[in-house]
Amino acid sequence: MTRLPRLYGDLAPWFHLLTAPEEYEDEAAVYEALLEDGAEGEVRTVLELGSGGGNNASHLKRRFQMTLTDVSPEMLAMSRSINPECEHLVGDMRTLRLGLVFDAVFVHDAIDYMTSRNDLGAVMRTAFDHLRPGGVALFVPDFIRERFAPRTSHGGNDKGRQGLRYLEWDWDPDPNDETYRVEFAMLLREENGTVRVEQDRHECGVFSRETWLGLLADVGLRPEARVIHVDDEEVASEAFLGVRPD
Repeated sequence: MTRLPRLYGDLAPWFHLLTAPEEYEDEAAVYEALLEDGAEGEVRTVLELGSGGGNNASHLKRRFQMTLTDVSPEMLAMSRSINPECEHLVGDMRTLRLGLVFDAVFVHDAIDYMTSRNDLGAVMRTAFDHLRPGGVALFVPDFIRERFAPRTSHGGNDKGRQGLRYLEWDWDPDPNDETYRVEFAMLLREENGTVRVEQDRHECGVFSRETWLGLLADVGLRPEARVIHVDDEEVASEAFLGVRPD
């Protein structure tokens, strides 16, 4: 990425009003089960790449020792506000090298910002290099190419007199390439009651199942694809697991 979306820069202080940590409890339980089921041996330590505002970690930390990394210092500041006991490190998931190994590596929808196969493969290499033998990497993109469909959603939250409401529009300007676009329109209400409108554009990658599985194998991980559900509803197109062989 040459430029971070505003949500991870000047609009980052509003992140937990856009998507509240408590809304992630059921979803995080699914990821916890996938990590434990996918790894060979016990999972105690987890490296999260692109941890953002720490919403998933606020639940996963009950079970795992979490190390949280993100390219945005502003988002890590939001995460520290709800996960002060976790280690937070600034780093690009494509190039991060901590010189440490973990039982698992978790990458949620931050993986969507990899808009080329080279970048996607680089993140998988980062995961591989931070896994112990038998450790598992879990990637959860919002879409894969076979299951992409335009959609709109809306929501938001309040905290005291401060509030946010948003409209999100996911669409694909060119179905023949491997990217799509997310447009956000946000109404932000300040403590003093004033309301302003902000717009934010996100360029995201969308890759086929074959590409995902092939790139995982290319970096040396044993790949698997799974459809995931929360309360009988799909929360992502598919999740991808990669186990580092012994």
